[in-house]
Amino acid sequence: MATVNEERLIEGKTGKWEIVIGLEVHAQVTSNSKLFSGAATAFGAEPNSQVSLVDAAMPGMLPVINKYCVEQAVRTGLGLEAQINLVSVFDRKNYFYPDLPQGYQISQFTQPIVGKGKLTIDLADGTSREIGITRLHLEQDAGKSIHDLHPKMTFIDLNRSGVALMEIVSEPDMRSAEEAGAYVKKLRSILRYLGSCDGNMEEGSLRADVNVSVRKPGERFGTRCEIKNVNSIRFVQQAVEYEARRQIELIEEGGEVKQQTRLFDPNRGETRPMRSKEEAHDYRYFPDPDLLPLELDPKWVEEIKKGLPELPDVKKARFVSDYGLSPYDAGVLSADMASAAFYETVAKGRDPKIASNWLTGELFAVLNKQNLTIEQSPVSAEALGGLLDLLADNTISGRIAKDVFAEMVETGKPAKDIVAAKGLQQITDTGPIEAAADQIIAASPDNVAKYKAGNEKLIGWFVGQVMKATGGKANPGVVNEILKKKLSA
Repeated sequence: MATVNEERLIEGKTGKWEIVIGLEVHAQVTSNSKLFSGAATAFGAEPNSQVSLVDAAMPGMLPVINKYCVEQAVRTGLGLEAQINLVSVFDRKNYFYPDLPQGYQISQFTQPIVGKGKLTIDLADGTSREIGITRLHLEQDAGKSIHDLHPKMTFIDLNRSGVALMEIVSEPDMRSAEEAGAYVKKLRSILRYLGSCDGNMEEGSLRADVNVSVRKPGERFGTRCEIKNVNSIRFVQQAVEYEARRQIELIEEGGEVKQQTRLFDPNRGETRPMRSKEEAHDYRYFPDPDLLPLELDPKWVEEIKKGLPELPDVKKARFVSDYGLSPYDAGVLSADMASAAFYETVAKGRDPKIASNWLTGELFAVLNKQNLTIEQSPVSAEALGGLLDLLADNTISGRIAKDVFAEMVETGKPAKDIVAAKGLQQITDTGPIEAAADQIIAASPDNVAKYKAGNEKLIGWFVGQVMKATGGKANPGVVNEILKKKLSA
């Protein structure tokens, strides 16, 4: 159980309150076909164009388990350092809804495929916390009800009916909106590394049910409310903050929090009731008679384990130890598999810290501004490496390198071609540099006097003036050396 962190408590009228958060994340399994049928799962297809007879619950149709979806669930469980249950059972979760043609959902209840595990989150203050995983179970998704195409009718799209989902349930170990956001971010990173879910929240591949309650520090858990189907990390954090504040104000005004399901309205930044506990379904779980218990071969599970990639936490530790990066930079670069691979290509045979600075600084700024992923980068890892090579061998200065990089982004041309075409090679010949230094010194008698009187910080001003006079092409180290020599004469 999480310990009380004073900094994460919320101040109310009656003192400090602690938020208790648990998340149920629904992750769509990366698979070309559904959990119990061969129907396709591609996003954005025409409505009802990816529906088999099984998905539509036609009479006599029987589900057949998709082995690859089972493998993906096992891979995810192993990535979360969780217990893999060699025997699990599929149950029928009974409820009626128009986009659930069977009248039940095939899920797992008492015997899930994955048991307890853990996940480490990294926080902005540099600390890390371990969050417990309660379980991971496989289930099929429902279809989609569409209410805005006709004033009096609801349309049903069954393309998602039967799509494989992993429901990943955390322990109630999180204590702030930041921790909840960090949890979803880290979980998405792990899923993407494993290739078991693409994590695209905007497409509905990853969504979270957020359970929130409040209590006075050290007291028993309060009554929780569940905010359903939150589809962005930012909205998860906003939902936690609003709901916690709502519950605190309600209790302090003499009211009572009632267990209920709520929805988050991103336009208003607030939660609102969906249904109360009294209206909740009795799902009447029982083992699905059409599916035998799922039994896994331990050797098969071991083979999957051997094939796991290097996951974010291990990669972060390696970036710190092998490349000498700060834990923060290592965490930023290892959070995304593509960014990590990009970095390692740039850093190979080069100064790893300079490579990190250029990625997390110049390149990420461009990607954020243009709303691009690292895979869509206008400058390849090889091209950025080429720029750093020109910087390392003093062909260009740091200032010129930034100008060259901007042109690389705009034109896609290699750095060496831009430098050659514009004559941007760094001046290392001491003659022109000395001439420029003499001019600046002669024109600045006041600053020369101050420098000689002990204000050595003025050397930076003199260097800047010489660099300006040489169009930024002079070697800063040479400039610095020449100026110190002349000003000391």
